[in-house]
Amino acid sequence: MYRKVDDRIVSILEEITDGQVVRDEDLMEPYSHDECALSEIWRLPEVVVKPTNAGQVLEVLKLAYEEEVPVTPRGGGTGLCGGCVPVHGGIVLSLENMNKILDIDTSNFVTVVEPGVTLMQLAPEARKEGLFFSPRPGDESASFGGIVATNAGGSRALGYGTTRDCTMALEVALPPPYGEIVHLGSRTVKNSSGYSLLHLMVGSEGTLGIVTKQIMRLDPLPVVTNTLIVPYGNLHDAIATVPDVLKRGFRPTALEFVQQDVVTVAEKKRERKSKFSGGQAYLMIEIDAGSEEELERTAEGIADVCEEHNCVDV
Repeated sequence: MYRKVDDRIVSILEEITDGQVVRDEDLMEPYSHDECALSEIWRLPEVVVKPTNAGQVLEVLKLAYEEEVPVTPRGGGTGLCGGCVPVHGGIVLSLENMNKILDIDTSNFVTVVEPGVTLMQLAPEARKEGLFFSPRPGDESASFGGIVATNAGGSRALGYGTTRDCTMALEVALPPPYGEIVHLGSRTVKNSSGYSLLHLMVGSEGTLGIVTKQIMRLDPLPVVTNTLIVPYGNLHDAIATVPDVLKRGFRPTALEFVQQDVVTVAEKKRERKSKFSGGQAYLMIEIDAGSEEELERTAEGIADVCEEHNCVDV
């Protein structure tokens, strides 16, 4: 059983975090849930702390261990699965105040960020250097701590990989009995020394430690992009197209399908027509290229494959 957070523990937390502690229930309500609509799983924490550096994170973990109080780390709260919900109450450790972009290395195509940095915060700074962070989990207010904790992928995973593929190195606060800051991985692409504890940490949902700094891979911005919306008479033909597109050597940035009944529901909900028409199933194929000519060649090649699989139009 866990212990309750009492006034003595709150006082120590205030000392550790220089007063960055929330205990008012109204102010803690946003920390009781993520974007999941199931209010049945929402739980109010007993206290919210907002550390500003790795040392404070570690001290909070040590205190919680000594007092047998549960800790739930929280990033941007944009998840849909309740991963940051404090189901046992206790302490919510929000990383929102650790929100600095520490470096954008244009020679090695990496960025060094704190876990509270959001996608929308990094994007314009990286764009100035002709770079971008490729995973697209669906919410630009997602934070890098949460992105790493969940191994977020998004629609671009086919072309660029998931967050795990883009994570070069991590600084992590390990809870007791270890109780220390560790550094995993490096800036180098080839790094085969020892066990890959870095990849163990990515996707661990905060259960193994709390990420306090990240070195993430960036990619060059594509010169041109385009999205093909290809209608099919049935779902089988649409799905059968996908392996042949890849076998022919094409590597779309994103490739997803949607059925007409889903389109109909979405159009009704949004009260407007979409670009989807003429089919019972659709492929959405996103293409990046270094030139208009390359984009046209790739689009034509993919269109040929779609026609071989009985698409309605392309």
